[in-house]
Formats: sequence, C-alpha cells, structure tokens
Amino acid sequence: MQAAQAAAATVARDPRRWVILGVICLAQFVVLLDNTVLNVAIPSINEELDATIADTQWMINAYALLQSGLLLTAGSLSDRYGRKRALTVGLVLFGLGSLAAAYSQSAPQLIAARAGMGIGGALLMTTTLAVIMQIFDDEERPRAIGVWAAVSSIGFAAGPVIGGAFLAHFWWGSIFLINVPIAVISAVTVVLLVPESKSPAGKRPDLVGAVLSTIGMVGIVYAIISIPEHGWTSTRVLVPGLVGAVALTAFVRWETRIPFPMLDMGLFRNQRFTGAITGGLLVAFGMAGSLFLLTQHLQFVLGYSPLDAGLRTAPLALTIVALNLWGAGAKLLPRVGTSGTIALGMTLLAVGLCAVALLGNPSYGYGGMLVGLLVMGGGIALAMPAMANAIMSAIPPEKAGAGAGVQSTVTEFGGGLGVAVLGAALNARFVTLLPAVVGIGAVGSLQEALAQTLSPQAREQVLDAFADSVRLSQLIGAAAVLVGGLLAALLLRRAERAEATPAGTPSSTAESPTSA
Repeated sequence: MQAAQAAAATVARDPRRWVILGVICLAQFVVLLDNTVLNVAIPSINEELDATIADTQWMINAYALLQSGLLLTAGSLSDRYGRKRALTVGLVLFGLGSLAAAYSQSAPQLIAARAGMGIGGALLMTTTLAVIMQIFDDEERPRAIGVWAAVSSIGFAAGPVIGGAFLAHFWWGSIFLINVPIAVISAVTVVLLVPESKSPAGKRPDLVGAVLSTIGMVGIVYAIISIPEHGWTSTRVLVPGLVGAVALTAFVRWETRIPFPMLDMGLFRNQRFTGAITGGLLVAFGMAGSLFLLTQHLQFVLGYSPLDAGLRTAPLALTIVALNLWGAGAKLLPRVGTSGTIALGMTLLAVGLCAVALLGNPSYGYGGMLVGLLVMGGGIALAMPAMANAIMSAIPPEKAGAGAGVQSTVTEFGGGLGVAVLGAALNARFVTLLPAVVGIGAVGSLQEALAQTLSPQAREQVLDAFADSVRLSQLIGAAAVLVGGLLAALLLRRAERAEATPAGTPSSTAESPTSA
C-alpha cells in the first residue's frame, strides 16, 4: 500500500517543479533584498531629496510596516482567490513600486513607493512558500524548503553588498531599478509555468478580520521598531503597542465566531503547529538580534570599518546557504525527526552565540568570532527549514497561504523583537557600567559617551564597558534561543508521539491544483 502511494506521488510530480522553485525563489530574493539594500543609500538619498530624519525613518519603515501588517491578509487572500494570481499581482505591484521609487523626486514620493512595494512584498512572501507546499510532495518538500531558506538568507545578507556596488557606479535609484526586470521575468514565468491552486471553500473575504489583523500587526511592529530610539516606556511605543494588542485580541475573538475565518484559531491547539511557531519565533529572534549586535561588535569592539564589518558577517550567510543547498536539514530530518533537527539546530545557534560573545574579543581577534559565526550558520541552516516545514505541514493544504502568512509574520515579529530586546539589554548594561568606570553621567549611546571622555584611559574604559555590554546581550540571546528551542522541540516531540499512535488521525482533504 505504501509503495503504491509512493509510486502515485512520483507520477503526480510536476516535471517543471524545480524550475518553478527557481522562479519563486528569485521573487523571494528581491523582496528580502529590499529589507536591507536601502540602508547603504540613505546618505545619497538624503542629499538628493533633501530628506529630514523623520523622512529617512519612514523611507525604511513604510516598507516594513505595510509588509508585516498585511502578511496574514495576503495569505488568506491567496487561499481564497488563487496563489498563482496573488503571486502575479504581488510581482506587478512590487515591480511598479520599485520603478516609482527609482525615479522619485521627493521624499514623500519615495515613501509612498516603498509602501506600495511593501504591499507587493506581503503577497510574495506568503505565496512563495504556499506554492512550494502545492507542487512538492512530502518526500521532496524539506529539500525544496531548504533551497527556499538558502535564497532567503542570500537576499537578507546581500543587500548592503549589492547596494554598495550599484552606488559606486550609478545613482541611488539604481538600487530599486534592479528589481524591475526581475519582477517582469518572474511574472511572465509564473503565468506560464505555475499551476493555480486555491481553497475550495470560503470564497467570501473576511473584511473585518483583514482590517483588525492589519491594524494589530502594524501597531505591534511600529512599537517594536520605535523601541531602540524612544525606549520601552515612551508614548511612541506604548500607544501603538496598546492599539495593536487590542486589535489583535479583537481579531482572535472575531476569527473564532465566523464560519470562514482568515486564520483558524484551532490550529494553535495543534502541538506541532505551536511548537514550530515557538521555535520559528526564537530562530528569528536569535538571528536578527545577533546580527544587530554583531555589526556593533565588529566596529566598536574589534575596530573594523563598516564595509569590513559587513564583509566579516558573510561567513554566517554563506554557511546557511551552503548547508541548505547541500540539503543538510533534509538529509537529517528522516533520521532524527523534526523535533531532533530543531533541537540540534537551536543548540548550535546558542553555542555559536556564546562563542561569538566569549571568543570575539581583541585577544582572539576575528578568528574567535569566525568560529561562532560558522556554528551559528550551521544551527540556522538546520533549524529554519525544519521550522517552516513543521508549520506548513501542520496546516491543511487548502490553507497553505494562511500558513505561509503565519510563518512570515512569526519571522518578522521575532526579528523585530530580537533587535528590540537585545538592544535594550545592551543599552541598560552600558548605562549601568558607565558611571562606575568613567565617572560621567548616564548617556544614551557609545558615541555620546566617547564624546564626554577627556583621556585615552577613559576612552578605553568606555570601550571596555561597551564590549562587556555586547557580550552580556549576546549571552542573553543565546540563553533565550536555547531554552525556546528546547521547548519547541519538546512540543514537537510530543506531537510526533501523538501522531505515531495507531488511532488513525483523519487526513485533511487535499486540493488538486488545476493547470494554468
């Protein structure tokens, strides 16, 4: 019986599936590239468009806010109206937004264009993973998700490098213009190759849920983004955070009362789903928070220039890419299970963070940090695809878009939370140490502290205090990742044992994609 099912699955495999994977990974690449590429162009944009500090913040945040706020809605819409259609619309919006951004003549125009790109990005981030779930079977899916995760890592890390290369030869708008041909090629290929698939039920859109989830996510994400600049107790943080929390609470209550919800709240009673969500949140927390600390560690503790610091974080991304393309996680998954793979990955990530904290100091030089970066990369390469696969496999196929929306939301939320929490720990420790070692008043940043020092000895004490603060923050991040990872693995292990009992769990009704 099992052999017959395996043979049927093999016959049903789309012969174009790996080409389709390449196309959707290319779309995913440009979306994640745009999360970081703008940072290197900010000085040029400010000069050309005469932008204020507030304008600069909104150029960066408009994209992140719209993308994060619409992920759940975008995933639900793709389930209801077709993932191929949503992917095509996302590519068109992203391409048009990039074109408008490249030729913006003022700061408000660029902010509006970035907002449009964020809408397109939300559709792309949810539908790429949902399409993978439709065209790959259980056997090939972990490897496909590994490739998807590898491309995601390249996009995240390559932004500053690609942006810097273009700015060295062209004007600032070129960093957006490179998206346009990629969007056009991807859209045409999607129309020609990707099979359409959508949920057979729930055609009516959940407008109330869409509004509540968008308000809630925008409020929470805006609060998290504002924490490093304004502090946890600022009204700029508390008010949007409270509005977001109230809206998300109302969203949960609403979704439990309607017949065709955007997000089935019953999923959170599934131990596999909740375990993967917990782990995914902590992977994003550790990755984004550690990268935030790493750049400061390399520049202010080890003394590298911004460009050199960026290049020295490359081994982290390259390790993730190499292991995912090799299929390390996919090969390990059948042997130790999802829970074992996640536990090993999260443990390696925590060990890597500890190595960076303890070995990344002037006495060891960059070599000590390199060891930690390689171990961190190995951990992320194992844990990230296993998390995504666990989340998506716990969701019925007809709700793949909503599942991808949840997965992307967890990644965005965890990353923002990692930067906020570890950044707050860094600042709190630094401010505490300064009066004791230097005898100056508490200040808000390393630059302010150095400006108040009058001797080389005092400057060295300030740098030592900052290095100690970075080290403690990294160790806090390592502890959070380890504890959260083991908790996620425990939940997943319990779910695996429950599924292994011969009670005959009802299988979800699989939808059959229709040819484009």
